[in-house]
Amino acid sequence: MADYAFFNKQFVPLSEAKMGIMTHALHYGTACFDGIRGNWNEEEKQMYLFRVRDHHQRLKKNSYMMKIDLPYSVDELCRITVELVEKNGYHEDIYIRPLAYKSSQAIGVRIHNLDDDFLMFVTPFGPYLDIEKGCRCCVSTWRRIDDNVIPPRAKVTGLYVNSAMAKTEAWENGFDEAIILNQDGHVSEGSGENVFIVSDGKLLTPPSSDNILVGITRDTVIKLAKNELGIDTVERSVDRTELYLADECFLTGTAAHLTPVIEIDHRKIGDGTVGEITKKLQQLYFDVIRGKNSKYIDWCTPAYSSKAIA
Repeated sequence: MADYAFFNKQFVPLSEAKMGIMTHALHYGTACFDGIRGNWNEEEKQMYLFRVRDHHQRLKKNSYMMKIDLPYSVDELCRITVELVEKNGYHEDIYIRPLAYKSSQAIGVRIHNLDDDFLMFVTPFGPYLDIEKGCRCCVSTWRRIDDNVIPPRAKVTGLYVNSAMAKTEAWENGFDEAIILNQDGHVSEGSGENVFIVSDGKLLTPPSSDNILVGITRDTVIKLAKNELGIDTVERSVDRTELYLADECFLTGTAAHLTPVIEIDHRKIGDGTVGEITKKLQQLYFDVIRGKNSKYIDWCTPAYSSKAIA
């Protein structure tokens, strides 16, 4: 089976999707990306793409911020995604990477007077972190970039050097993931995830003003907690020590799904095991993304049937 990508406005074998070494985005980080999960439902033999329209709407907004003229509507991006996934035909969980980028073969720091292009590829992708046992985190010495440095609300490729530095620092020190503070010393997010804590039966999570990416998985969990468990989420600044004293903690993201945190800075969270609220939310979440909860089926786009976007 050949792998396919969408490149230069057409579907091509992945091995033929090449770009020049002078491509502007490669040198200056002048691109926007998103990540979309395809979740395999073994019983139905179906691949469900989770909140694909929301992801592409975000990509359009991010591209606008970076002055990238994305030449496709959200509907067209959704159709391209479904067709590409179907062409690849995986029967396992996948990750879809759309990228809008400055494609000029040019040297010079700017985002004006440059050509724009778009690509997309698909790759098999299992658990990013240990979603069953939970992960061990540290608070990074690196601080989250500020809104007047690079817009943190956008998935700009150059921004992720900040996340990469924090992730590798954590890994080299024996942890699974980093939690990054903003310039004011408040909890911002993980290297690629939003942060939640459970305290006195409520969910707490940093607000957008603390320089987080307002995640789609984050939004999903807030809605599920309210609608299914009757648990409110308070969006406010969270101090570092609140992490240590939390009853439970977990991370959310397209790659990470809903990953429990069992330890931060060598301090157990709660009793050091996955908390009860985290377990309930996790079960709800995985049923939803695999199309097993009819109440939220509108969030799931089937890629391998006539029900897919026409």
